[in-house]
This record gives sequence, C-alpha cells and structure tokens, in this order.
Amino acid sequence: MFGYNMKLAVTSMRRNPIMTTLMVAAIAIGIGVSMTTLTVYYLMASNPIPEKSEVLFAITLDSWDPLRPFDDDYPERAPHQLTFGDAERLLQLGKGKRQTAMFESSLIIEPTNDGGLPFEATSRVATADFFEMFNVPFLHGGGWGEAADDAMEPVVVLTRQLNERLFGGENSVGRQLSMDGMLFRVVGITDTWEPTPRYFDPINGGFQNVNEMFIPFSLTRVLELGSIGSDWGWKAESNNSFEQWLNSEAVWIQYFVELVSSGERSEYVAHLDAYVNEQKRLGRFARPLNNSIHNVMEWMEYHAVVADDYRVLVGLSFLFLLVCVLSTIALTLTKFIGRKGEISLRRALGASRTTIFKQQLVEVGAIGFTGGLIGLCLAGLGLQGIKILNDAPDGLVTLDWVMVLVAIIVAIVSSVVAGIYPAWRVCQIPPAAQLKTQ
Repeated sequence: MFGYNMKLAVTSMRRNPIMTTLMVAAIAIGIGVSMTTLTVYYLMASNPIPEKSEVLFAITLDSWDPLRPFDDDYPERAPHQLTFGDAERLLQLGKGKRQTAMFESSLIIEPTNDGGLPFEATSRVATADFFEMFNVPFLHGGGWGEAADDAMEPVVVLTRQLNERLFGGENSVGRQLSMDGMLFRVVGITDTWEPTPRYFDPINGGFQNVNEMFIPFSLTRVLELGSIGSDWGWKAESNNSFEQWLNSEAVWIQYFVELVSSGERSEYVAHLDAYVNEQKRLGRFARPLNNSIHNVMEWMEYHAVVADDYRVLVGLSFLFLLVCVLSTIALTLTKFIGRKGEISLRRALGASRTTIFKQQLVEVGAIGFTGGLIGLCLAGLGLQGIKILNDAPDGLVTLDWVMVLVAIIVAIVSSVVAGIYPAWRVCQIPPAAQLKTQ
C-alpha cells in the first residue's frame, strides 16, 4: 500500500512542479539554517573523550593575591593555571595514575631540505604521560618515555601536517630536526587528531587547532621556553633572569591528572590540600584552602566553552524553521484544496477519508524527505562558510551520521506536521456537493 501511495505522491508532485518546488525549498531552507547552528552547538557541547572524561581532571590551586580574587566575576574560583614551581613539585609527587604539566610555546624550525627557510611552529610542551592520558593516535612511532623527561632529551613528536611539510609525509622517526639551535630526534608522528572542543586547553577558546608538535616539559629550562598562551601575575617580583621567572608566583602552567576511577577524586583533593598546607608553612598560599579538580565536562563548563549566545542562536534558527513550516502549511493547503475535485471523485468511488488522509501525508513526507536532503547540502555549505570565515577546526564543521539522521527526521516530521491540517481539511469536503459543481 505504501508503494501505491508513493506512486500517487510522485504523480501529484510532478503535476504541479512550481508548488512542489516552493514547498521543498521552504523545508530545505529551514533545515539548512537550523541544522547548521544545531551541528555547531552539538559538536561544541559534545563529550570530546567519553571513554575517559570521568577520570581526567584539571587542577586548580589558589596561590593568588590574599587581598583580591583572581576573577572578580567569580570570586570563589582559584586561578585556572599553576605556577611553574607548583607544577614541577606535583609532578615529582606523582599521586595520580598519570599526570602532565603543559603549556604552549613556539620554536624556530630550520628545515633540512636545501633552500628551505626557517619558520616558526607552535609546540605543546608537556610530559610523557600526555599521549596516553589524552589517547593521542600515532601514525608512526609514539611518544617519549619518562626517561626522556628525566634526562631532558631533545626529542619531538610531530603532527601529521608538520611531518608532511618537513619530510614529505614519509616515516621520519629517527630523523633529526634543528630547532632553536638544538638538534631534536623525531620519536613519533601523530595521526590526524583534532579533539573538539580542545578540552585539555580551553583557556583561550576551546576551538583552536592542536599545536604542530610536542616536546618534553623538562626542556623548559634548557631552551628557556616562554609561553605563547596566557599568564597572570599578582605579586611585584624582580624577574631579571629566566630562572627567577620560573620561581615566580605567575600562573601559566596547565596541569591534568588521570585517576584510576572517579571515586579517587576526594582523595586527590586531600593530597592537594596537604601540599598547599606544606607550602603555607613556607610563607606561600596566604588565601584559605581553595583547591579543586574538574573533570573534562566540568572543565569545559568552567570555561564556558559553549556560550549562552550559541544556545540563543540555536533557538532562533528553530524559530526560523517554524516560520518555514507555517509557510509550507499555507502552500500545502493551497495545493490540496486545488485538487478537491479529484479527491471528491476518489471518495465517490469508494476511497475512505482515512485512505485519502494517509495518501496526502505520504506526499508531504516525500516532499519533506527531499527538502531534508537539499537542506543537508545547504547545511554543509553553511558549515564550510563558518570554517572559512572563522578558521575553525575540521571537527567543528563536520556533519556526522547523527546530525544527518536528525536532519532527515526533522525534515520529515516538519513536513508531515505541516500537512496534517491541509490533509484533514480536504478530507472534510463533501464529495457529492463538490461533484455537482463540476
């Protein structure tokens, strides 16, 4: 029966192509706009590492000025980065299953190919645990070990993109690379890895690209690496040397710990409290105890990775879809009423109201499906426009199968909803009275 109804629907759609095109266009535009905003919101708010988000925690210690809060808008919060000294000491204590201290820096790369000009590349300066903690995929090789951290070995992990630029995409593990006057040995090449949002460092925005390479945190002193991320200080200190800067109260190091289970959370906070109490005896941490840890989803909420403006935008886009549905209702009613003679004749020949009603809904469902497919194409174009205008990472502008399925369902449901009243209305026309006028 469904096949017969579809055949009638296609025939009806071909009979009035202009009206059909307008109905399809209304649904397509509404789906295109709403799915563009919904896809961005869905990817922004999604769990970027669901398999470990409950056991990965960002650390905050309140080492700030005792006379004023770190954030006037949220006076209860501690700084969301640590001092270099605190990060080093927590690494030495090593109370978690894994832990990493990290920051963003940049180095000057001297290409090995003849004629290549030096260029600057961004680097994630981190410890060996970084790669296992965040499930970084590798194309060749792997991360360095703890021994390389301890020995301050000049090793580097390149991203796939940087490896293609430097070595033409070949397996460069074991090759040497000159950066900032030091020879580095390549130990690994990461596969494509663009977690969205960038949950391990959302401080300056959760939708930036991953750094181009990774080097050991222990090289910070050796190369006098500065941060190209955010840093804050509250204390008037005389930093006349790089070592004095490292020993200052400036906060600029991100710190993550991986616990065996989320149940160890309170134990780790107690460990942080014990550390801070020890530092208090040395004259630091003048503020009351205010140490906390945040799992991945809490950390993104903490930094408002998904701003309220995006939620409002999604709401507005679906209001626009509602306007398109109302337009479709008007077009559908006009189309169905224009066929009242045909429908009355079929009623007179024995077709029931239910049969006619179902046939009309199949037709608007087919129109909705067609509009949904076209709307997906429009959404794809919209996402590419967002990528071009905002230089967004690929992970933020991709229609996955979930969004494709949602778009098709929303399109069909919207069109069926739009067709319910017109289909019911046309079924109420008395066939005898209509046929007398023919």
